[in-house]
Amino acid sequence: MSAREAILPKSSERHALYETHGYSAAIKSGDLLFVSGQVGSRLDGSPEPDFKKQVELAFENLQHVLAASGCTYDDIVDVTTFHTDPEQQFETIMAVKQARFHTTPPSNWTAVGVNWLAGFDFEIKVIARVPPVNRLV
Repeated sequence: MSAREAILPKSSERHALYETHGYSAAIKSGDLLFVSGQVGSRLDGSPEPDFKKQVELAFENLQHVLAASGCTYDDIVDVTTFHTDPEQQFETIMAVKQARFHTTPPSNWTAVGVNWLAGFDFEIKVIARVPPVNRLV
């Protein structure tokens, strides 16, 4: 069994949020990275009220966690997103997603409608393959 390594984004502002709520931003196990759900929270943990900005911020937070392990969006193999109003939100989410994901073939993606996200309206979690060290240099 591979050792588990907690991954935290380089920016320390968000570390207190993970510690307070008792989870890791991501866990690296072997060459896989399992990223916890990322939301569009501001540095203080509060939700960004503008929906499009909330989604963009969730993707930014995801990017910071990926970067902490040497990954990019291109290394993502599986995406799960959670939506409080999928029918109304889908177009906005797809526009933000399309601006960031350019890999062919595209990653797997599962979208789930939910009725509660602790004050947020969108959450994204992913699994990525960590690139070999020589690619990072």
